[in-house]
Parts: sequence; structure tokens; C-alpha cells
Amino acid sequence: MVDDTADRPEPDLVHSERDVLLRYLDRQRSGIVRATEGLTDEQLRAPGVPSGTNLLGLIKHLTAVEQHWFRVVFLGEQLDLDDSMEVAEGLSRDEVVAAYRAACARSDEIISAHPDLSTLSQVPNPGEEGLDSLRLIMAHMVEETACHAGHADILRELIDGKVKD
Repeated sequence: MVDDTADRPEPDLVHSERDVLLRYLDRQRSGIVRATEGLTDEQLRAPGVPSGTNLLGLIKHLTAVEQHWFRVVFLGEQLDLDDSMEVAEGLSRDEVVAAYRAACARSDEIISAHPDLSTLSQVPNPGEEGLDSLRLIMAHMVEETACHAGHADILRELIDGKVKD
């Protein structure tokens, strides 16, 4: 995730599809975490829309999404994931963010271990036919994370008027 990118070599944004995808994925990951900074626990858990979506719940959801796509679908691991946006009362923002960062770091390790983006997943995504390439999974994760980062920006603005820098 963004906090770990200092350890990466300078990205090749001209010749490396992997570097471009990771750059945009990291930007979205960072944005979703940044939207939660400086808020109280009550604000982080406050539903901003009738469906109950809240900032902390978005991060919890994206943690499961990272694990689903890279570990369950791509690697074929058996994990029992909860992709809901309901965060247990006892979990702090720091704990939820740490779990997200750990999931993102594991996803990045998986991406690094497979240099060919055409490598196919071990299992099809449930409800879909065929296997997905790592390329497709990475592009989907940019899309999914960006969508929720946009939700987070709106929720943050509703909470305290702060808009993206």
C-alpha cells in the first residue's frame, strides 16, 4: 500500500503495465484511508446514506475485496471472508486500517510474485465463467477501490465539509 511504496524502485510508467496499474491502485488505496483521518469514532461509523454505508465500513469491505480477488480467486486459497460494511464495535480505526494495509501488502506480494499479468487465476470468480487474468484482477481492483474512494470522499464531505486536497 502507499506507506510501503518507498521500498519499491521508481515505477516505469511508460513501459510497465504492472507499474501503471499499481500506481493507480495505490493512489485509490491511499485516498480511502486519507478520508478517515482526523475523525472521531462516532464520525467514522456514522451512516452517510440510508443503506448504512460509513467510512470505517468501506475500509473493512475493501479489505475483504483485496483478499477475495488476490487470495481466493487468483491463488485459490480457502478463506472465510466477510465483505459487509459492518464493523464490530470494539475495532478501532487503527485496527481496521492496519488490516486493510496488511491485505494490500499481501496483494502486492502476490502481484510481484507473478511477473506475467496474463497468468490466470486458480478459480473462477463466483458467478462467472472462466478464469481471470492477473491483469483483469488488477484493473478490476483499481475500478472497485476508486468507486469506494469516491464514496469515501462524499461521506467525508457530508461529515465535516472537507473536500479532497
